[in-house]
Amino acid sequence: MAFRADQPPVSALRPVAITGAGILTPMGADLAENSAGFRAGRTAFRPVDLFDVSRQRVGTAGQVDLPNSAPGVSRKAWQRMDRGSRMAWLAAREALDAAGLSGGEMPVVIGTSAAAMPVGERYYLQAIEGKSKRGQLTRVETYQPQFQMMEMMRALGVRGPLRIVSNACASGANAIGHAFQMVSEGKAERVLAGGYDALCQLVFAGFDSLQALSPSGIPRPFDAARDGLALGEGAGFVVVESLEAAKARRANIFARVLSYAAATDIHHLTQPHPEGDAALTTMEKATRAAGLEPEQIDYINSHGTGTPLNDVAEARAISRWAGDAVSKIKVSSTKSAIGHLLGGAGSVESVICLLALRDQFLPASLNVREIDPVVEFDLVQQPREAVVNTVLTNSFGFGGANATLIFQKEVLS
Repeated sequence: MAFRADQPPVSALRPVAITGAGILTPMGADLAENSAGFRAGRTAFRPVDLFDVSRQRVGTAGQVDLPNSAPGVSRKAWQRMDRGSRMAWLAAREALDAAGLSGGEMPVVIGTSAAAMPVGERYYLQAIEGKSKRGQLTRVETYQPQFQMMEMMRALGVRGPLRIVSNACASGANAIGHAFQMVSEGKAERVLAGGYDALCQLVFAGFDSLQALSPSGIPRPFDAARDGLALGEGAGFVVVESLEAAKARRANIFARVLSYAAATDIHHLTQPHPEGDAALTTMEKATRAAGLEPEQIDYINSHGTGTPLNDVAEARAISRWAGDAVSKIKVSSTKSAIGHLLGGAGSVESVICLLALRDQFLPASLNVREIDPVVEFDLVQQPREAVVNTVLTNSFGFGGANATLIFQKEVLS
């Protein structure tokens, strides 16, 4: 069962643009490295050395190499930020730079699932080992996600109201969607929005105990023999701005945000409705709000985790949504290359869609050996050069939190 598609009245909307984007993933540290990696069809999985995985079934993930410092950030401020917040700062800084902004007044909307979990883990480990309590109070304080994000905003020089969305694996997409609604409804001129999550032991062990991780460490979304996902980490941020304000200050425009829709599937705690009801709802609502037919979408970046149930539900939802046009719909899952970034997935995959629009290519679903018979769409198995004007990205989370965003290449007039 799906209910309440969260969609503002069409009449309230004003044109919205993306004027800045930034990304940090296991594939690379910025837009250029990620574009090059996805266009080449590379994967970015490696043995995890952040924590002990010797007792887990799986020992690999999409782990990021982080710098020990950041330009313009004091050593003390960098040390106060946890691993995920540093990733968020790097991606947000790139987004602001691309937008031609140094900081200033703007609301910030951030999606995350694990937030500052590594800080909590250090607190717990020190407590059970009975070591000195020195620094424990600070760890409790900095474990709060708003503390980390306010520290990041301070280091960015951004001032404005902060909203944190924690809606499982749809969090990052929800954050961008909420920013879109704020700007389109005239509640803000521009918003910094995005999502992040870092690898941590509790989450890694949790997914492993659910047997959701692929034993081989190689995710195969939409493959008939797929056996699970691979975790990754990273961040993706965008500057969402009214088109009028963007043009007034002659900002670079990555794309238009055409629509956003969200819905909740209350079928099961961890399993989607087998027919993809909520996924169908968000895709239908988003395309209707954008005034588009399915065949006008040039590319879908799917949620595509590589788990047996999720991929079937999404494939059926796409078939129901596209109808007779399904064989023409081009779909891939970039989680096959960098892993599942949980609360950061929706924002990172949104930025990958912006790269596809900017650089005119389709990223691939890698590692597929035999396509699942449920797949009726055109599954992109190798990167393709293509004319890409309109893209759709899906994000689905545990508990049935679903979101869809549609972006369109801005046509200069």
